[in-house]
Amino acid sequence: MEMFIENESKYSFDETVEKLSESIVAAGWKVTHIHDLQGTLIKNNFDVLPVKIMEVCRPDYSVKLLSRDKERLYSSMMPCRLSVYETSDGKTRISRMNSSAFAAQIGGVVNEVMSMAYNEIESVLKQYIK
Repeated sequence: MEMFIENESKYSFDETVEKLSESIVAAGWKVTHIHDLQGTLIKNNFDVLPVKIMEVCRPDYSVKLLSRDKERLYSSMMPCRLSVYETSDGKTRISRMNSSAFAAQIGGVVNEVMSMAYNEIESVLKQYIK
């Protein structure tokens, strides 16, 4: 099973970021931050195509991992991240880690929480993927 997933969006770059942000919030998640990697690199005199990383969180899932010492190890993978970017052929793509496949290797509460998060995010993404 692939550890990272990439799909083409039905929408332009800006539309994808905007619509996806709205849908994530409507699904009960929080968009905690959006990193504009293109903007950051432009400030450092580099030119790349648009890339935004969306950090998304569902607090009731996060607390299940952060409230126990054993699972805090996996906090480096939090919050969940989605990348929206434009490719040189003008297409907009959405990528993310296959957290369900990763979590299955760990098991226990990590598998439970990350699989639920993965399934919910995938459900939101379906409407944007070609």
